[in-house]
Amino acid sequence: MRADKAVKSPAGQDGPASAEPRPSAAEQAPRTPAKTGSAAWYSMRWLERLWVRPSGSRAAQEAAAPSRIAVVTDSAAAIPPEWLAVGGAARGVVVVPMPVMIAGRIFGEGTDDLTGPLSVALAEGAEVRTSRPSPGQFESVYRRLEADGATGILSVHLSGDLSGTTDAARWAAAAVSIPVEVLDCRTVGMAMGFGVAAAQAAARDGVDLAGASAVARAVCDSSTLRFLVPSLEQLRKGGRIGAAASMLGTLLSVKPILSVQEGRILPLEKVRSLPKATARLLDLVEADLAGRPGAVVAFHYFGNQSQVQELTLNLQERHPEVRTVLAQLPAVLAAHTGLGVIAIAVAGRIDDDGDAGPSTAD
Repeated sequence: MRADKAVKSPAGQDGPASAEPRPSAAEQAPRTPAKTGSAAWYSMRWLERLWVRPSGSRAAQEAAAPSRIAVVTDSAAAIPPEWLAVGGAARGVVVVPMPVMIAGRIFGEGTDDLTGPLSVALAEGAEVRTSRPSPGQFESVYRRLEADGATGILSVHLSGDLSGTTDAARWAAAAVSIPVEVLDCRTVGMAMGFGVAAAQAAARDGVDLAGASAVARAVCDSSTLRFLVPSLEQLRKGGRIGAAASMLGTLLSVKPILSVQEGRILPLEKVRSLPKATARLLDLVEADLAGRPGAVVAFHYFGNQSQVQELTLNLQERHPEVRTVLAQLPAVLAAHTGLGVIAIAVAGRIDDDGDAGPSTAD
């Protein structure tokens, strides 16, 4: 899933609206994460706040006085469009598109319709290339945010082991006058997107740059991303797995369940047959949920929406208390996983040490 290597392919739901009290002057002052409880508890507070839509008065306040800390990410965060819309869970986040090149034509994630052209290219075995955004793209975004009144910028990006995006962001950060913290989140997809949205929620509530970064890091570090692909060839050509591992999966019909750990794509389990691997993937997710009160789960797909939607409904029936999100995998990642990918991200407090504190939002 490296976002800057050539690849040749083979032939939310929101909770009910609720009014929020007008914050006091003290509450509006910038602040760093609370000392009470662990970092996991603090970040969980912001995850829970994602599901509360702003009331009319709160929405007006946000529009009149946007956060002084801006949050930027890239399209590999896989944040659903409805989350980025007005009133959405990640409202206010700025997404820098990652380029995808198909048959010599450059497309921008989020600015061009990529689903059709990429699906055809993957099915036909046409060459697909992806790249990181240029430093100039980041600099343009940072300068615009500075002109709009931002006093600091948190720029959260996919793992540096999968892409050089963080390098481009750091080069651009040196060219602007306000502080820009570039965070390599060491993951991708909504395991990254949840952290971005949580940081933005924290920034909206007045947390300073260091605090917003701490929230993003805590959520990303505690999130998991597991995925399954019908063929390993795409990942092999992208340099993310070895040729021997790819050949084993092809010859023996073994379907490895993969995960992103410490910034890299690693095999988690090997299962014979795709149906069994799919069932096992869901079992692993359920086991993960057992230690995460108030967890949220994102299901990613590309070219197999109905299949993944069925998995989502299956999990909802067995765990009605768990919030779920269905989101198409962004083209910059789908170019490396291929058609038929199933990826599942889980975020939420890990209740493993007894000091995580209450899971209710303020």
